[in-house]
This record gives sequence, structure tokens and C-alpha cells, in this order.
Amino acid sequence: MEKQMPKVTIKNSEKNKFLHGYPLIRKEEVLDVQVTNDWVDFVDEKDRFIAKGYLGEQNKGIGWILSLKNVPIDHHFFMQKFEQAKQERSTYFYSQDTDAFRIFNGEGDGIGGMTVDYYNGYAVVSWYNATIYHHRQLIMDSFLKVYPEIIGIYEKNRFKSDLPESNHYVGKVAPEPLIVKENNVQYATYLNEGWMTGIFLDQHEVRGRLVDGLAMGKRVLNMFSYTGAFSVAAAFGGASSTTSVDLAKRSLEKTKEQFAVNGFTLENHKIHVMDTFDYFRYAKKKGLQFDVIVLDPPSFARNGKKVFSVAKNYGDLIADSLPILANQGIIIASTNASNVPLAKFQKMIEKSFQVGQVKCHLLESHHLPADFKTNSHYEESDYLKVLIYQKVSK
Repeated sequence: MEKQMPKVTIKNSEKNKFLHGYPLIRKEEVLDVQVTNDWVDFVDEKDRFIAKGYLGEQNKGIGWILSLKNVPIDHHFFMQKFEQAKQERSTYFYSQDTDAFRIFNGEGDGIGGMTVDYYNGYAVVSWYNATIYHHRQLIMDSFLKVYPEIIGIYEKNRFKSDLPESNHYVGKVAPEPLIVKENNVQYATYLNEGWMTGIFLDQHEVRGRLVDGLAMGKRVLNMFSYTGAFSVAAAFGGASSTTSVDLAKRSLEKTKEQFAVNGFTLENHKIHVMDTFDYFRYAKKKGLQFDVIVLDPPSFARNGKKVFSVAKNYGDLIADSLPILANQGIIIASTNASNVPLAKFQKMIEKSFQVGQVKCHLLESHHLPADFKTNSHYEESDYLKVLIYQKVSK
């Protein structure tokens, strides 16, 4: 017999959105916030059952709904979730040109607070709050039943605690670097180097566009380049040259490595460790021109006293790109800021075109790829917004 779960009361004014599938619990929506690592029953003010879930504070809220049915949150529950997610990604597992992708995407797959990424036989599990982490043994036992073929598992702890950011959990230790493949391009990844592995998997469709011809014969500028993944994809897709710019010192060696594992020399591929806005001034002064400019900044960044946030400053990036954008040039404008809706993002971009008196038309737009499954009742889960514009000839 299942033990009695703690109860958390949802305000009657808020309960309908949860009954219709909204998964995230916020502090102001409950009457009695309590500290517990147990699964809980969410009930209304008349003590009527609403859903099963848990309380676990993270940057988005204070808890997640796991099931609208009054079922045990147990080994069977998690196995079902993992089996369904695995089945839905069968085409990725059968792919001949890609072996790195997301195999479980938190609330999109029904368990808010955790994600699992697949890297050429290895799994990387990210925990986003202490409560879901508390149940990791149950969850990982269920996961391994569904994925017995996994070679090894790494954990990323993305909540405030004394735990290490990253650690090897079980199975074989991955080689360093672990070479993965995406759109037939190779990338060097490191599964035990803090939160980041060397590649952001949610951009694989956009990098695929560069591989498939969008960069052919073009001069490509990759701003906020991190390890140069967009640059390498462009080179693989026939770019005549690439320039990668990132403020982090590690970006130089990391980007060199990505080119090297694909057999490229750096003859036509430049790497600059410098502030993005400083590079814009440098490029304008030198009269440089680019046919493709990739703008994929972090949601928030600080450089000394300078602060950048997508919500306030993305338009500045567009404005500074226009003087060095060649005729018929392409801007790939991207953000993962969940607090910036698509309409606002598009308005910021197009206002900068207007102010700069440059006419551009929207070629295509991208959201999260299918492996990053989203929850249709929770708009913020589809956080990635990529708009590709082309400059119109005068």
C-alpha cells in the first residue's frame, strides 16, 4: 500500500490551468509552501485531488506537476516516461550522421526538473533542483532499465548545493575528448568539465543549415562563438572563411580543437578572444565584410562594468552587425532567453533594421528541434528562437 503523500494546497483561482496541463508551480499559486523531499498530492482548497508532483525550488518556480492521475510516482512511472521518450526519438537513434541529441527533455517529456542528453553511447543527466536529485537513485534505476545499452552516465548538478557541478555517475568513463557526430560534422566534447560539454545540442538544426549549403562560398562571422561549433559547421558546408569571436580565453584552444578533429587547418579560419562589441568596432574600422553573421549570445553576460542582456540589448547586436554585413548578407539571430517572447525578439531585430535603414526579409525561423520535446501548455518550454534574415540589395 502506497504511503500517504504530503498535501500542498493550490489556490482555487489557479487550479484550472494545472488541470489543463500547465506543469510549473509558482510560490504565489499555493497556500502552504512546505519543505519536503517527498512526492506530494496537490489539492484544491476543498481538499480535492488535482495532481501528483513535487516541490523543488529552481529558477523557474517551486515545483512541478508529474501526473494528473492519482497514480504512484514509482519505478513503473519513470520507466513508462523513459520508454515513451525513447520511442519518440527512434529516428535519432537510427541516424547515420548524428549521435548526439537530447533523449529526455524535462517537462516536455513529463518530468520537470531534469534532462538527459545522449553523446555517442554516453548519457549526461542534468538535475535542476534538490528534490528531484533526492530521488535520483529511483530515477536512474528506471532509466537504466530502459537504456541498458548506455556505456556510462555523467551528472550535472544545476542547483545551489555543495555538490560538484559535474561527476561521473556509473559505467565506463568517457574518453577525453569524446568525439560525437552531428550532421556528419565531428565535435570534441568533455562530459566531466562542469555544466557545459563543448556543444549546445539544441542548435543542431541551425548548424545543419550551415552544413547543407547556407554557408557555401561565404565569409562567416560567428559571435559569442564558445567552442566554434557554428564556425566548424560553416566550414564543413563550404564557407570560404570563418571568424570566431568570444570573450572567454578557453574559446581559443577549444575552437582550434573543433577544427582539428574535422581535419581543417586554420588558414582561412580566424579566432579572436575579445569582447563582441569591441570586435564590431575593429571590423568596421578595418572595413571588413561578412556574408553570414551568427548572433547567439547568452541570455545575460557581464564583462567588467558592462552588462548584456538579450531582453534589453539584442537590438544593439543587430545595429552593430549591419555596417559589416555584405550586400545580400545573412544574419542568423538566435536566443535561448525564455523571458523574451518571439514577437518581442522579432520586433527588436526589425526595429534595428529600420533605424539602420537596411532592408532585410525573413528567410526562415527555427524553434527547438524534435528531440527537445516541449509542453504545448507551457509556452516557456519552447525557449529557442532563431530568425534568419537576408539583406535586400539596394
